Amino acid sequence: MNYLFNYIQWSPRLEALSLGPFSIRWYSLCWLVGLALAYFIVRKLFYEQDIAIRKKKVKGKWEEENLFDPLFIYCFLGILIGARLGHCLFYQPDYFLSSGKHFIEMLLPIHYLPNGGWKFTGYEGLASHGGTIGIMIALWLYAKWSKLPILTIIDNICIATPVTACFIRLGNLMNSEIIGKVTDVPWAFIFERVDMQPRHPGQLYEAIAYAIFFFFGWYLYKKKPQRVGTGFFFGLCLTLIFTFRFFIEYTKDIQEDFEAGMLLNMGQILSIPFIIFGIWLIVRSFKKVKK
Repeated sequence: MNYLFNYIQWSPRLEALSLGPFSIRWYSLCWLVGLALAYFIVRKLFYEQDIAIRKKKVKGKWEEENLFDPLFIYCFLGILIGARLGHCLFYQPDYFLSSGKHFIEMLLPIHYLPNGGWKFTGYEGLASHGGTIGIMIALWLYAKWSKLPILTIIDNICIATPVTACFIRLGNLMNSEIIGKVTDVPWAFIFERVDMQPRHPGQLYEAIAYAIFFFFGWYLYKKKPQRVGTGFFFGLCLTLIFTFRFFIEYTKDIQEDFEAGMLLNMGQILSIPFIIFGIWLIVRSFKKVKK
C-alpha cells in the first residue's frame, strides 16, 4: 500500500457551502458557473454582431425587442432535459423504464425510498450526448421564435460551449464520478469515495481539453468572425469535443455493467455520429465561404 503516498489523494466535500439544512454541492456550483460564463460570452457575441436587439413595429411605433435573454432559457432547459433523458435512456433504461416510480425519478429530482416516502436528490446522472441533442432541439425552437438564422445562433453558442463542458467535468471530478481506469502514472488520483486504487483522472483530462478548445475557437473567431453563420464553429465544436471524448474513453472505467466486454463503450458509439456530422459541417462551411 506504499503507493498511497505517491499519488493524489482525492476526497473533497460534496458540498461547496452549507447553511443549516440548505447546501449547494460543488457539482451544482460548477454547472452554474459554466452556464453563467457561457451566458456572458454569447451575450458579448450577440452584441458584437448586432443581433441582440431587434426593432419591432407595434401600433405604428418602433420598439426594441430583446432577442438574447430568451436564448438562455431555451439553452438551459434544452441542456438539462436532454442530459437527463440521455443518461436515463442511453445508460439505465432497464431501471428507469421498469416501473412508474422509476419513470417519475427520471423526470423529477427525487428518489423513492424502499420503506416508502421519497427524498430530494437532485438530478443524479446527466449525459453529455443527451445534452447536445437537447440543446440542438432547443436552438431550433429558438430560431423559429426569433426568426434569426439557425447557423448564426448555433455557431455563437458553440464558441462558448467548451467553457460549460469544462466546468461540468470539474463538477464530475468533485463528485468522484466518471472515474478512470487503474494506472500507475505519477499524476493518478486515488478516489477515496470509490476505492483506494490509483486511477486516471479522466474528468480532469476532459476539463483541460475543453478549456483549450475554447481558447482555440475564440482565436479563430477573432481571426475570421465572418465564419459565424456558416456552421464552421458548430462543426469545429462537435469534431473537437467528441473526437477527444472518443479517445479519452480508453482511459475511463465502464459506467454501466452492460458495457463490459463491448469493443466500443456507449460513450464512443454515441460520439461517432457527432464526429461525422461535425466534419461534414466544417467542409460545408468552407464551400459556403467560397460561394
